[in-house]
Amino acid sequence: ELVESGGGLVQAGASLRLSCIASGRTIRNYDTAWFRQAPGKAREFVAAITWIRDTTRYQDSVKGRFTIGRDTAKDAVVLGMNSLAPEDTAVYYCAAVRGLILRENVNPREVDFTFWGRGALVTVSS
Repeated sequence: ELVESGGGLVQAGASLRLSCIASGRTIRNYDTAWFRQAPGKAREFVAAITWIRDTTRYQDSVKGRFTIGRDTAKDAVVLGMNSLAPEDTAVYYCAAVRGLILRENVNPREVDFTFWGRGALVTVSS
């Protein structure tokens, strides 16, 4: 089971840091991603990190603002979010799988992942 934490209500321009841990497992051994689902919209890819070489991939709208990485001390995958805007408001989900293939110019899809968390709500007020 994946467990997200760190969501909350912030004002536009603020920063937040989401964390994802794997209950009973070592998340370091998995390819991990963050997806998000805004109210009334489909779930979309945000960022991913592979377990081999820690290669990262970002959705265009978050490049330069969000950073995905590993907190090795806590065995967690974290998503640092800066310069938050109201359009970043969503439930953020952590997802993991073994053997993810990052294809050039194609972002990972929901079906590529086996394990999912229940989500963490991020609300950005204007």
